[in-house]
Amino acid sequence: MAERQTPYYLIDEARLLANMRVMDEVRENSGAKLLLALKCFASWAVFPLMAEHMDGTTSSSLYEVKLGRKKFGGETHAYSVAYADHEIAEVIANADKIIFNSISQLERFEAASAGITRGLRLNPGVSTSSFDLADPARPFSRLGEWDAEKVEAVLGKISGFMVHNNCENGDFALFDDMLGAVEARFGHLFERVEWVSLGGGIHFTGAGYPVDAFCRRLKDFAEKYGVQVYLEPGEAAITKTTTLELTVLDRLFNGKELAIVDSSVEAHMLDLLIYRESAKLEPNTGPHEVMICGKSCLAGDVFGTFSFEAPLEIGDRISIQDAAGYTMVKKNWFNGVKMPAIAVKRLDGEIEVVRDFTYDDFENSLS
Repeated sequence: MAERQTPYYLIDEARLLANMRVMDEVRENSGAKLLLALKCFASWAVFPLMAEHMDGTTSSSLYEVKLGRKKFGGETHAYSVAYADHEIAEVIANADKIIFNSISQLERFEAASAGITRGLRLNPGVSTSSFDLADPARPFSRLGEWDAEKVEAVLGKISGFMVHNNCENGDFALFDDMLGAVEARFGHLFERVEWVSLGGGIHFTGAGYPVDAFCRRLKDFAEKYGVQVYLEPGEAAITKTTTLELTVLDRLFNGKELAIVDSSVEAHMLDLLIYRESAKLEPNTGPHEVMICGKSCLAGDVFGTFSFEAPLEIGDRISIQDAAGYTMVKKNWFNGVKMPAIAVKRLDGEIEVVRDFTYDDFENSLS
């Protein structure tokens, strides 16, 4: 694998298993069920491992519902901001639960969904997001119902709720506060349903996170309202498991040392560009500071500026850290830049290339 042509994403199953051990702990000690959020990570080559430690998947579209059913198994929850008439039957055929974003959609598809467990998304009006772009509780948000009186009027049509108002929240005290705010607004409704999903965005696999306290809080919540609690981890499931392996193609100096690599932020790590964040590179120490640049024509296609122990040379390899969540699912063919292959380092140490992308894939993505 040392000679493997870059770029490629490398998923390390040993690192993934470490996160899965925390999933086991949370499931056992809190009683919550854990569903992988496919909007964050959907590389099904490692689903067999994850399925041993999680209860199923949750989705944001028809295609994700089908992928969860086909490749992961367990419980398959369907959610979408809005379902189309032509897809609702197929969504229901592949799901165990369907969660509607609005009362309007619930009533529109009431007859079609009569044979499946139904839920409704709630919007508590508060969240932990520091980005307006990703804040589900932003002004004029379309994500979920906020009027408890209107929701109470349709309780007979549903058996549960979904609330998603955490975003990259690694602070248990903040999670506790947010859940308290949710309870203050909707607790009287929770007492009348069978299950509540608290969504994702809770970084409980992070270093030093008080997992025991987290489990007690979830268990107390479940007992207080008599509900089955669900969590929908995405980033928490796959954090620090995957790298993007790159090669330096060229060196320039334009007031700063620049290195161009065989990848693109726009095409291969789009979230960095959207949120104006830098990639992660370890150890990021040393006297030689270099800006790592993508090879697309976009002027701002920059991974970030990093420090190296020795000068970078053409042909050197670089490993960008944390390249799984909201990254692999967003890769695209901008500029026709070769899409990174997907490789998995299995638990026995063997590295398997599970997918390589070719010109034919590029051509077939267009017409």
